[in-house]
Amino acid sequence: MRFPKSSFLLALAFLLPLVSSRLSGAPLDTNRLERLTGLKGTYNAVEGVFKISVPRTDVKVSVDGWNMPPFMGLTTWAAFVDGKRSEAMVMGDLVLFPDEVNPVMSALFENGVGVTALHNHFFFDEPKVFFMHISGEGTLEKLAGGVKAALAKQKEIRAANPTPGKLFATGFSPEKNAVSSAALEQVFGTKAQTKDGMAKFVFGRAAKMACGCEVNQEMGVNTWAAFAGTDENALVDGDFVTTEDELQTVLRSLRASGINIVAIHSHMTGETPRLLFLHYWGKGGASSLAASLRQALDAQKALK
Repeated sequence: MRFPKSSFLLALAFLLPLVSSRLSGAPLDTNRLERLTGLKGTYNAVEGVFKISVPRTDVKVSVDGWNMPPFMGLTTWAAFVDGKRSEAMVMGDLVLFPDEVNPVMSALFENGVGVTALHNHFFFDEPKVFFMHISGEGTLEKLAGGVKAALAKQKEIRAANPTPGKLFATGFSPEKNAVSSAALEQVFGTKAQTKDGMAKFVFGRAAKMACGCEVNQEMGVNTWAAFAGTDENALVDGDFVTTEDELQTVLRSLRASGINIVAIHSHMTGETPRLLFLHYWGKGGASSLAASLRQALDAQKALK
């Protein structure tokens, strides 16, 4: 079918300004971002970045015995820039207390925003403070909505309990460890290391350091899971080693199963491929916890 030349020219006249706007890095609609996030921000015209900042004034924090003002590093922020593959990109750093971290992480995932690091910035801080770095690409609605949902979840937690919690729900104190390793071996398809009623599984992978040396399981390049408690009331902790492309998939899988993430960071520099490590903590039935970890392992394997 041939379209009239006039129709083609009309369509071209409509599309060219949109394409030109995207290629030239047109300024973000800051008014729209303020409406979407519900927060006022600042625009840096030189860098083309719109940034919102939220000082954590709701909980007093002391570091090294000093009451720290939010200005000194206790401010959540999210910055938006015009995208290349999508409408926009967001990066940020959320200041969170331990009982906020995992609910906020899940809120981000549910709204299409990724998590790229989780760590501390201080020693001797009371209460403990963690910093969650975020990143994402997409529409302004998607990204701003994710940031807004994360901040709303944090506020919801503090409104319910103004003092940050000190436990993941209930405490964990079995009289003795008596985990049945055989049942867990069925889930993971490999033998466990056992000691005093506990069980551990280790899965190595290879990497190459800048010197050309190959490193793998015994050099610390491994995913592991250690179980304590009983079959009905167990605790699991461990590491996942992931490439950058695998990180979001593994995080989302673990959070969907209720496994808590407690750190995301690097262990090495100069390695190939680039590897990241996430540390986790979970409580529940031993077999159920193992199934959740196996699900994350399978999701990771499917990406390779």
